[in-house]
Amino acid sequence: MMSYPKITFIGAGSTVFVKNILNDVFHKPALRHANIALMDIDPVRLEESHVVIQKLMRSAGSQGHIQCFTDQKAALDGADFVVVAFQIGGYEPCTVTDFEICKKYGLEQTIADTLGVGGIMRALRTIPHLWKICEDMTDVCPQATMLNYVNPMAMNTWAMFEKFPHIKQVGLCHSVQGTAEELAHDLDIDHRDLRYRCAGINHMAFYLEIEKKIADGQYESIYPALLNAYENGSAPKPNPHNPRCQNIVRYEMFKKLGYFVTESSEHFAEYTPYFIKPNRPDLIERYQVPLDEYPKRCVEQIAQWKADFETYQQAESISLPASREYASTIINAIWTNEPSVIYGNVENKNLIDNLPQGCCVEVPCLVDANGIQPTKIGAIPNHLAALMQTNINVQRLTTEAILTENRERIYHAAMLDPHTAAVLSLDEIYALVDELLLAHKDWLPAWINQK
Repeated sequence: MMSYPKITFIGAGSTVFVKNILNDVFHKPALRHANIALMDIDPVRLEESHVVIQKLMRSAGSQGHIQCFTDQKAALDGADFVVVAFQIGGYEPCTVTDFEICKKYGLEQTIADTLGVGGIMRALRTIPHLWKICEDMTDVCPQATMLNYVNPMAMNTWAMFEKFPHIKQVGLCHSVQGTAEELAHDLDIDHRDLRYRCAGINHMAFYLEIEKKIADGQYESIYPALLNAYENGSAPKPNPHNPRCQNIVRYEMFKKLGYFVTESSEHFAEYTPYFIKPNRPDLIERYQVPLDEYPKRCVEQIAQWKADFETYQQAESISLPASREYASTIINAIWTNEPSVIYGNVENKNLIDNLPQGCCVEVPCLVDANGIQPTKIGAIPNHLAALMQTNINVQRLTTEAILTENRERIYHAAMLDPHTAAVLSLDEIYALVDELLLAHKDWLPAWINQK
């Protein structure tokens, strides 16, 4: 008799993620009858996800079992795979606080979940909870593989492999495959005709090669066509899903660097010192930088989920297209030994030569019954490595702060953030960090605010 895995979803109130990932799972024959454990601290959101996942299971012909938990360790017991997707402190109050207090000091942000002062604060709130998951996994499912979708991805993943090196884990994002689809769209080609090799750090990985198929076994780089399309104004094409978020920042960086970065323009604008500056509305207008994008997006997503859930409640069955997420591909490859290649965030163990050993890098990984097997890239172009290093500095110091309970490293991380340093003085950075740490006191480890 064929066996099926147990998949535990921590943060099942993250309704869009749980819906997309488990829909993908139910449509893989070897996983169709998987047993699902949904866990969240919010019973209302948990029940909403339960309703949707149950209908997705039935629609796919799944005969697996589904259970709901508010107790994390109970949900993890016996799991083969653990998917993690949550936001400590939520949109309100924590994300709102990160934006409002930074804005008070003149520090504008777009997303603030990966780097910068907002990303630092989110890491301080999040890492202790990820460690608790690792502790519970060690007790009740030590052989399970964790698939982590929680931002700030690099800092979170780094902190886990430092403190819990025995936990099998990979950090996952959709920026690599998502950007490839966007570039294909800009050139009016089929993204399935692309092949690429990409490497770097999460949200700042670059396509070292990206080619399109021109005949059987023959490929050519799309970089000349992309540059020509940008210069003649036919790319980037307008974003049909969000008119606030156009792709000019990334194309401008491509023109200067010679390589295309994987993360969106709204993200990338706040990882560098070039685009968001005090008293420079001309830059915001020229590059169409969507300030305060994440809070706006949260409000819209909450409203959209409310409307979607009403539809799902009334539906007899739910049929959804496959998503671009890697989770089901990884689970299937490990469970069946059917090899696949994904892009994952892993520890830099001789993978990228000119980035620091031990930092968190994003590289292609082979996945099969042996687990996640990262690919050695070697050296990447030095100017790309130098740009990444400015972000790695912040990641390293934030991770060190929480690993060693060193409050001073939090300030050092903020001081070295490229965007923050371009806007604020040292005294302003210290005052901003002080105010944020106090405002987030109830969401942070106690040692941070102990005098």
